[in-house]
Amino acid sequence: MSKSTRRQFLKTGGVVIPGMLLASATKGSISLSEHSIKLGIASYSFRNFSLEETIKMTEILDIKYLALKSMHLPLDSDKEFLSASEEKVEEKGIILYGCGVVYMNSKDEVSNAFRYAQDAGIDTIIGVPAHNLLDFVEEKIIETNIKVAIHNHGPGDEVYPSPESIYEKIKDRDSRLGICMDIGHTARLGLDPSKEALKYFDRLLDIHLKDVDKASKEGETIEIGRGIIDIPKFIDTLVKNQYKYIASFEFEKNPDNPMPGISESIGYIKGVLDSISQS
Repeated sequence: MSKSTRRQFLKTGGVVIPGMLLASATKGSISLSEHSIKLGIASYSFRNFSLEETIKMTEILDIKYLALKSMHLPLDSDKEFLSASEEKVEEKGIILYGCGVVYMNSKDEVSNAFRYAQDAGIDTIIGVPAHNLLDFVEEKIIETNIKVAIHNHGPGDEVYPSPESIYEKIKDRDSRLGICMDIGHTARLGLDPSKEALKYFDRLLDIHLKDVDKASKEGETIEIGRGIIDIPKFIDTLVKNQYKYIASFEFEKNPDNPMPGISESIGYIKGVLDSISQS
């Protein structure tokens, strides 16, 4: 993508000026119109902040879907705490749709993950279940009607490195057992996220949106639009194929001050969506 095209996306997207401080921001700093893709936040983006701060930042970003990681919603929380946390999120007009990434290496961890999701009113567990537990995970999905989206972690991961490694394990199982495709980790494997999305589209239940600076193991998260992923192509693939689940921003850069980068990333995606809707 040319620099001029990228600038137009950013202009269309209404990016917040880098350096915006949470303390000085107000709700609606980024105005996201309704599009055919539902955008969310993976709370790992705000891992150095409290649950209350995470909710506030999500509200400021005008994002309506949130998936909480265990530092914000501990896995050993009781039903009272989980219900109260759900209320905190939803009273701000945000839907607590997911949790994770949740690692499940025993039947007890699987059972607890589903108990936790039920008590918090969560629809989707973004997880990494051990291969030998997939039968039990499928049983719990059928029992609870909670979806499990298995997350790929790219180069160096021996459990689920790629979308294909997940698909081969779940293709003949219940359709509520699917894939959370992390497009950054997918690109770090040297794969095209758009092509991977098309291959396994029928089992895409969640997406982690990000960009990376290299298509290799050494690749690191960077503001969306500044890296090597063809983001317009990827978003166009989702729109044309009527992706119906959540695509959540997971911004891993600058954990002590993530708002400027995630704001720019949201603005870029909004610009892409606006460009697609006008074409």
